[in-house]
Amino acid sequence: MQSPREARSERARDRTDVTLERQRRGRNRWWRRGFRIVRRAIGGVLTRLLLPLVLRGLRASWHVERIGYEHFTDARCGDGFLIAIWHGDMLAPLPLHTRMGISVLVSPSGDGALVKMVLERFGYRVIRGSSNRGSARALREMRAHLRDHGAVVITPDGPRGPRHSMNLGLGWLARETGCPIVSIRVECDRAWHLRSWDHFAVPKPRARIRLHYTAALHVPPDADDAALEVVTERIRQNLLGG
Repeated sequence: MQSPREARSERARDRTDVTLERQRRGRNRWWRRGFRIVRRAIGGVLTRLLLPLVLRGLRASWHVERIGYEHFTDARCGDGFLIAIWHGDMLAPLPLHTRMGISVLVSPSGDGALVKMVLERFGYRVIRGSSNRGSARALREMRAHLRDHGAVVITPDGPRGPRHSMNLGLGWLARETGCPIVSIRVECDRAWHLRSWDHFAVPKPRARIRLHYTAALHVPPDADDAALEVVTERIRQNLLGG
């Protein structure tokens, strides 16, 4: 079994491989960037008008089972908490946790703008930021929301992957804020998967969905980097079902 440090090094190599593969395939050429801009503009209009209606229709047909939901409700009674979920699994829980005072950390990218539209239509608060852009502002907003007994959703493998990779950021945030982490693992028996790095899942009509909520994970205020690596691997295994 890999040590947390070895797993972290492997994920760093995976990120480098993804970047090199994008360059090899010409994904960063000027005409491809222009196409993505047009696609996002059109997608923004369609997303704003149609996607909320489609999601509500799909949700009405899903068979949903919540396992360990008491961990989530217990955390809501506390002083604020963090929610971890894989980037590609975001859609299924979206219409199931509306109007609960939940904020979601969303990339400041163009694709993040589309996600923001959908989240706000479902009553979520959106915090824009990533490790590269707007990180200080996003951190201030997250701290303020958590102090107000709210919850913040973080996709630890987002916004660019690689899929199911993690760094120490989530554990660090839990340590600095004193807020526990509840992980949500999604199982779905039938779904469409987008051709994206995260294999983004869209549950099909009449899909059977299981949401697994883990017990709140607390990170001690004196946790060092080695301890954060252990915490990070534990969260990853919770999300993978290991």
